[in-house]
Amino acid sequence: MSRNSVLKGFVGLVITLVLAVSLSQVAQPAFKPVIHRHASDPKAAWVNSYQIETENGVIVIDTSLTISEGKAIRAEIEALKKPLLAILLTHGHPDHTNGLSEVLGPDNVPVIATEGVDKVMRTTYTPEREESGRKRLGEEWPQKRVFPTKTLRDGESITLGGVTLTVHDLGPGESHSDSYWVLEGDEKVAFIGDEVINRAHAYMADGHSSQWLKNLDRLKIELKAMKTIYPGHGEPGSLEILDWEKTYIQAYREAVKSLAKGQPTLTEEAKKELQARMEAFLPHAPLTYLIVWGADPVAAELASEK
Repeated sequence: MSRNSVLKGFVGLVITLVLAVSLSQVAQPAFKPVIHRHASDPKAAWVNSYQIETENGVIVIDTSLTISEGKAIRAEIEALKKPLLAILLTHGHPDHTNGLSEVLGPDNVPVIATEGVDKVMRTTYTPEREESGRKRLGEEWPQKRVFPTKTLRDGESITLGGVTLTVHDLGPGESHSDSYWVLEGDEKVAFIGDEVINRAHAYMADGHSSQWLKNLDRLKIELKAMKTIYPGHGEPGSLEILDWEKTYIQAYREAVKSLAKGQPTLTEEAKKELQARMEAFLPHAPLTYLIVWGADPVAAELASEK
C-alpha cells in the first residue's frame, strides 16, 4: 500500500470521527411532558386524575374515589414503565384522595399539598366520617388514610423529573381549602381541581359558594394565557369552562334563595323542587345526587349574607 493511500485513509478516518462527534453534540429536542387523563367510572364520581409523564418519571395529580380506581391509575403508571415521582393534591375531598394508598403502591415518594389542604384533611377525616364512608362504599373505601408528607406555601414551586410545578392557594371554594397547580414551561397548563366540575352537577355542601364565585373570577385573570385547563371532573377546556361553572353556581344559588325564602334550611318539598329545577337547568348530566346535598349549606350561607 502506497504512502498516499495510507494518508488518504487516515484523513478519511479523522473526518469520520469529527463528524460523529459533531453529530453527537447536536442538541436533541427536549422531551415535552405528556398529560394522561384518567376519568373514573360515573359510579366513582366521574372524577379526573392526571398523570404528567416526564422524560424520567410520572407525576400524579389527584387519585380518585375508590380502591378500584386507585389500582387502575397505578396500573396505568406501571404501563408507562417510568417511576412514580410524586403525587400532588388539589384539595382534600375523598374523590380526589381516597386512592392515595393504591396509587402509591410500594413507592416511597412525596405526597404534596398546600398547608391548607393538609390541615383540612387532617381535621375532617374523623373516625366518624371514615365509618360513614365505609358504610357507603364498603370495601371500595380505604382502610387506612394517607396524608400529605410535604406541604408548600402559596406560590411555591417544586421540580420533579425535569419539570416544574407551582401551587397556588385559593382558600375556601368548592371545598374548605382549594388550590391549583401550574405546569411551567413555554406552554403553561393548569390543574384546577374542583373549581370546575365541567358539565356535571356540583358539590355545594361545604357552603362556600360566594367565595367559589370569587375564585373563578380570580382564575379567569390568572389563567388567561393558558390554552388548556384541566378540571377535577369532565373534559379539559379553555377559559370558557370557568364561565360555565360560574353560570351553574349562580343558577343554584338563585334557586336555593327563592325556595328558602330567607331561612337557613329548605323543606323536603323545597328540596324536591330544587332537584327538579337544577336537572332542568342541566338535563342528562351526571352527579344529580349532589344537588340536594348542598341545599341546606347554601341556604345557610345565603341567610348569613343578608
